[in-house]
Amino acid sequence: MTKHIVWDWNGTLFHDIDAVVGATNEVFRPYALPELTADGFRAVYTRPIWVAYERLLGRPLAEGEWKLLDDGFHEHYYRLAHACALAADAELVLTNWTGTQSLCSMAPHAHLVPKVDSFGISGHFTRIDGLLGTTGGEKAAHMTAHIQALGVDPGEVLVIGDSVDDGIAAKHVGARAVLYTGGMTTRAELESTGLPVVDTLADALDHA
Repeated sequence: MTKHIVWDWNGTLFHDIDAVVGATNEVFRPYALPELTADGFRAVYTRPIWVAYERLLGRPLAEGEWKLLDDGFHEHYYRLAHACALAADAELVLTNWTGTQSLCSMAPHAHLVPKVDSFGISGHFTRIDGLLGTTGGEKAAHMTAHIQALGVDPGEVLVIGDSVDDGIAAKHVGARAVLYTGGMTTRAELESTGLPVVDTLADALDHA
């Protein structure tokens, strides 16, 4: 039985795919690559993010190249994200869930907390954790720290996210997961995990 939900932010509760794709196009403009669509981005997206960038370039990143790309991405992303909204049913599911819930994101903590607060939804969460260190990595260790800080039984936790990495992180801590198609990963890749895949956040709650 699920008593606690751990939500992902980017691509899950926060519908920011347009900002992500736009910022990615901006940082890769000097490389003269074809402009990505949302589907084109989903075709290469993975975590860690630098692997996705290497897929785009068709080569390993050079020394120092990751930091330049990551810094540039975030500069453009924060500007473009102002125009993005919550997922269509995000407020409804947050309000309807009767257990506890928290937010575990790979976004920088200093930007995540005020962004969540700007939508007036912070009160739904017992804990909000963004990254305090380097961005772009894998989520498993971050999820472990989040679950430990919450003090919840992982067997009573459902993780809802939009990436394969969310599923891996859930399995790593011993929680269940549902993967959502509204974010940055193709349905086919989500389904390849063998985890439940849903098209709305409301459908994700059915698995709780």
